[in-house]
Amino acid sequence: MRIAEGNVSRGRHGACWAYPKCLTPVDWSFLIQHIVILQNLLAQDAVDANTMNNLDFDLHLDKVYKWTASSLEEKKTFIRCLRKLNHRFLAGSIAFVNVPSCAAEGNYFPCHRVWVFSIITIIALGTGEAESQEELHMYQEMSPKEAADVLKLMEEYEPLVNNSVAFAEQLSNDLHVLDEANLRAIISSEKQVTQLMSNIDEALAEVARVEETLQIYNELLGSVKQQMDHIHQENSLLHRIISNKTRLMDEILFLTTHLNLSREHCDALSRADLSSPSRVKACIAAAEALSACMNIQIHPGDRLYDREIKALFEQAKTFLVGRRKGSDSDLFASGESSPVAGVFPRFCAMNLSPPGTGSAGFLTCPMVSKQILEQVLRELQPLCTAEQQFIEKFFQLSHDAADLEVSARTELVEGYLILDHPGLLSEIFSCLEPELRGFLDICNKIHPFGCLQVLVTLNDSIFEMWDSSSALPASFLNTILGNMLLLTKNSFNKCIVSITRKIEETRMPSKLKGGILPSVSRFEEFVSFSEEVFRTAQRRRELDKAHLRLASSVFINSLSSANLKVNTDMVMMENFHHIHCFLCQKMIHCLEDKKIEAKQRYSEHMEKYIITYLGQPLEKLNQFFEGVKARVAQGVKEEEISFQLAYSKQELRKVIDKYPGKEVKRALETLYKKIHKDLSPEENLLPVVWHAMEQELIHQYQEFEDLIQRCYAGSGIAMDFTVEDLLSYFSSITVSNM
Repeated sequence: MRIAEGNVSRGRHGACWAYPKCLTPVDWSFLIQHIVILQNLLAQDAVDANTMNNLDFDLHLDKVYKWTASSLEEKKTFIRCLRKLNHRFLAGSIAFVNVPSCAAEGNYFPCHRVWVFSIITIIALGTGEAESQEELHMYQEMSPKEAADVLKLMEEYEPLVNNSVAFAEQLSNDLHVLDEANLRAIISSEKQVTQLMSNIDEALAEVARVEETLQIYNELLGSVKQQMDHIHQENSLLHRIISNKTRLMDEILFLTTHLNLSREHCDALSRADLSSPSRVKACIAAAEALSACMNIQIHPGDRLYDREIKALFEQAKTFLVGRRKGSDSDLFASGESSPVAGVFPRFCAMNLSPPGTGSAGFLTCPMVSKQILEQVLRELQPLCTAEQQFIEKFFQLSHDAADLEVSARTELVEGYLILDHPGLLSEIFSCLEPELRGFLDICNKIHPFGCLQVLVTLNDSIFEMWDSSSALPASFLNTILGNMLLLTKNSFNKCIVSITRKIEETRMPSKLKGGILPSVSRFEEFVSFSEEVFRTAQRRRELDKAHLRLASSVFINSLSSANLKVNTDMVMMENFHHIHCFLCQKMIHCLEDKKIEAKQRYSEHMEKYIITYLGQPLEKLNQFFEGVKARVAQGVKEEEISFQLAYSKQELRKVIDKYPGKEVKRALETLYKKIHKDLSPEENLLPVVWHAMEQELIHQYQEFEDLIQRCYAGSGIAMDFTVEDLLSYFSSITVSNM
């Protein structure tokens, strides 16, 4: 019997045994509990006592089991191990047959637990009590130290080993004692754990105090930073003022030194006396001095505000459409001082950051452009006003009101006074108008209706300048803004023309199933956006004109029923109802007449729609009485109608018999489904139309009854249903479809 890890040998009767890879203490408990299996072993027969070369041997349990070892040495080792177990644990109860004493004797008893477990496994396999092969493979090999500890434990409890149940109970009791000892150790350390938790809580509280202190320090440092930034800005302004004063003084000294003409020269030139040689000589000297003054090369001025103005608009564009790589605004982010900070410090303090751009590269929020444009104009106004005041005062160019009326060229443009200021300021601010025009172009492209925001902003800015006490009566900036306003109005008019053309050229799809038309949706979109933009505007004359123009286009744009698969009156009814509700919500004064017209058009189309479908429930009755009314209109007396062959009493009874109450109700149910299919759920006009249909049908029924009473008096002819029946039909259909 060859013993090796994982090896499986089979007996003649198909039984097998397996040797585990490792044996844990739990497995030893299993082994001890099952060692009683050895008590069932009656004899071990080596089959042949004369020769041990035979690899077969028998185990006598409930019956004889025959086994074959893998080698002779393995067979001898197995017999010696089994004999030792018989001597130690079973008091020699197993009989060894055909086993020579030399094979059974010897001190060899393998301390390795593989042999012990192998014997128990073989016995268990023989009796059918062994675990399955897969379960046996779960056991793993123990180390020699573990095996020695188990043997020591078995020797310590040797009296109990023969009784596996008592041995297992003793081990369980010992385990319980160890658990109690562990529990006592944990309880004894509870005070230390509590102290540790208390220390942790104190540490967390201290950390919170430190964080609070750091927060206070950060706030203090933030205040100090703001103060330092303010001081830095003030210092920058002071340095700029000192630099400007120095340069101005140098220029003044240069002009006063080189352009000075003495009093004598002035007198000689003014008298122009050439009567004597001395006076001729004085005139020549004065003329030469004057010529020298005129030929002095004056230092060319620097296009003075160009850099600052361009930087202002560049940064405004950055806020508006995002930063472009390589632009001047990238320099500002690198820590260098912005040129805008010198002349326009308030713009740098705007609470705006460069936003993300949409798919078209522009902002998705159109109101931001209005805020930035307002801030740009607020920055330019004091600069241009201060420069204009200085020039007029320094060069004594100011005029009173009477002089302005005579000398200034004025132009009245849509209620705005535009003054053509002398070209000195135009040279100083030469880049202002082109930069402003380019910036307004971008503002117009931010949103399809961006020109509305520019129009409102420019209007309000001009009105604010007129109301401002610091503004000049002939403001240069006001002239620039007036020019920009004219361009913006032109853009606004082009926008309205484009929207109007789209509304008028709208082509309805042939498979239109009702609902709100695209032209109506486009009109509402413009009105909603423009009203929000002009909500605080001081002037809205241009917007009122645009509203009236677009509303007229929407109302005139009729539908052609040739290519539509739905009722045209139904579509127009829903759309005019939608427009009426929209105008009631907006309450726009200039569109009050259009609101009334929309309600009227809505009622007209609903009446046409009802008349179109009203004849369907009582179609033949309707045709019959239409013929009766036509005969009466032609001059036939009412009492003679029954003598007409086509409108006799018999024909009337035939028509009435075709419309019993059940058929009328069924026809009304079909009509309700048709109306429900036609109308769109967004407008919720089904209850209104159904109620109007009910009133009109009752009116028609009463007209039929009146014609019967007047034209067929005394005939006893009456319809199969009454007005109360009609009311019941309509109510039942309404309730069943709720």
